[in-house]
Amino acid sequence: MKVLLVDDHPLILAALQSVILGLGDDVTVVGVETGAAARATLQQDDSFDLVLLDLALGEEDGFIVLEELRATWPGIPVVVVSASERTSDVIRALDSGAMGFVPKRSSNDALFEALRLVMNGGLYVPPHMLGLEAAPLRTEPDTVPAVMRRLAEHAQPEPHQSKQVSLESIGLTPRQTDVLALLLQGLPNKLIARQLNVSVETVKDHVAAVLRALNVSSRTQAVLAVSQMTQGQGVFPGGRPGTR
Repeated sequence: MKVLLVDDHPLILAALQSVILGLGDDVTVVGVETGAAARATLQQDDSFDLVLLDLALGEEDGFIVLEELRATWPGIPVVVVSASERTSDVIRALDSGAMGFVPKRSSNDALFEALRLVMNGGLYVPPHMLGLEAAPLRTEPDTVPAVMRRLAEHAQPEPHQSKQVSLESIGLTPRQTDVLALLLQGLPNKLIARQLNVSVETVKDHVAAVLRALNVSSRTQAVLAVSQMTQGQGVFPGGRPGTR
C-alpha cells in the first residue's frame, strides 16, 4: 500500500509516518507539508492507494485541497486526519469527497480500523462524532431491524435538533429500508448492490429515494437525520421502519 500524508506540522507528520509504516512491510509512505506539494507529488506519481489529509494547512484551506484532490484524482481515496471534531467539519469533509474522518486524538487501532474500512470500500467516521457511542454498525440485510434498534439505542442528536418527524412516518419501502441500513454503515453503492444482489443503478435509485424521503442531500446528512429521528426509540413498529 502506498500512502501520501499531508500535514504542515513536522512532528505530527513524522508520527503519522511511523504509525502507517507499522501496518506492514509492504507499506510505503510519502509525507508532504503543503497542498501544493501534495498536488506536485500526485502529478509526478498517481499510483498512491490513499491520501491522509490534515484540514489545517497554514494559509491553505484544507477543504479546498480536499475538493481539488478528489476532483483531479477521483480514484484515490482521501481520509481526513484533523484536530477538529466539529460535526459541521465532518459533514463538510465527507460531502467534499473524503472517505473517512479521523480525529488526531484517536488511537492507533482506530486509525488502522479507519484505513482498513476505507481500503475495503467503506466510509469511516468515529461513532461518537455522530452521536453514536456503540461500535461501527455492521450487518447483513436480513438483520436490518437489529441495526436500526442499535442506532436508536445510541443516537444522540445535536442540541439544536428537534424530533419533528419519525423514521416510521417517512414511508420507506422494505428495500429502501435495507438500502438505508447499509448506507448507515458507509458502504458505497457497489457494495450495497453486492449485498442486496441488485444492480448499482437500482441502488442509486433507492439511495435517491431515501435521501428525498429524509429531506436531505447527502449520505452524511442522512445519518444525522436518522440519529435525530430514532432518539429514544427502542424498537420500531412492525420490526422495521417503513414497513406497512
